[in-house]
Amino acid sequence: MTAVLRRTPLHARHAELGAKLVPFAGWEMPVQYADGVGAEHLAVREHAGVFDVSHMGQIITKGPGALGALQHLTTNDVSMIPVGGAQYGLILRPDGGCFDDIFTYRLAEDEYLTVTNAANHGTDFTWFGHHAQEGAGHDEVVLVDAADDYAMLAVQGPAARGIVAQLADGDLPKRFHVARLTVAGVEVLVCGTGYTGEDGVELLVAPSDSVALFDALLAAGVKPIGLAARDTLRLEACYHLYGNDMDAGRNPIEAALGWAVKEETGHIGHDAVALDRAESTLEVLVPFSLTEGGIARQGNPVVGGGVVTSGTMSPSLGKGIGLAYVPREHSAPGTPFVIDVRGKQRAAVVESRPLYKSKDL
Repeated sequence: MTAVLRRTPLHARHAELGAKLVPFAGWEMPVQYADGVGAEHLAVREHAGVFDVSHMGQIITKGPGALGALQHLTTNDVSMIPVGGAQYGLILRPDGGCFDDIFTYRLAEDEYLTVTNAANHGTDFTWFGHHAQEGAGHDEVVLVDAADDYAMLAVQGPAARGIVAQLADGDLPKRFHVARLTVAGVEVLVCGTGYTGEDGVELLVAPSDSVALFDALLAAGVKPIGLAARDTLRLEACYHLYGNDMDAGRNPIEAALGWAVKEETGHIGHDAVALDRAESTLEVLVPFSLTEGGIARQGNPVVGGGVVTSGTMSPSLGKGIGLAYVPREHSAPGTPFVIDVRGKQRAAVVESRPLYKSKDL
């Protein structure tokens, strides 16, 4: 029997705007609108776009044991997040495999909100439930599955902050900070984060208020953007996509995410990561561009070892780009290599991060 796809509170708006709706992580989501992926991509690079990312999950961790719980559950040093701050991190298995990548916001002294990937949310919340008390010790920790409490809109692009600021009743938070504000007449948790390589904010709002907020953003000149352009934008910025560029079979060191892992906190999987860091790994994830045309896609093998995990034609750069695992000894920027694209060998070169750099960041 075919599973029933979930819909965000903005589903009817997407249909009215002519979006192509596709299954994604158990949800029916807009992949693109009438103008097409390239136009949407460039709208974000040049002005501002809004993404419906209400499929993402949220977990509230609160109580005197919240900090200890999150230090145990997640890889970064949560004690370094100030009240009103944000931090990227990972959830690991004991063997160091990546369970998920997350953003954690500190809403109050003993209250945190963690945003999870849609496909992993249920598993993440169960994992939190099984292991939070191990980190909290004798202190009380309360977990709340808050996924149904929020819709989430990402407003990104060089004009994004200015537009949202005109609709807000106070100053927007700086990058990697969070604030509660009224935006377009509704209460919003405004987060200075994003997934496009552009400046902007992510807005967490009650589902019942999301349509009014979305409509106000469109009326202010923000363009609706689908998941396809979200993918090309994040790939130009070299942001990982869970399930493509890392998963439970990859550790943070080979996924080039060691910077987000602080083994000294004693998090789950810290021993495995410390060993991987000390001994290095056979492969490492690198950004690349194709030097002789073509587009590489996920699963295309790297000749001599490795595999492409994400690939596209870059609307900003006008060439094929992507992320791939390659042998560590061939991972330095400028190193040439070859990708087998459906039986045709395509020349590529290892690039530096990011592939595209916004002038605003």
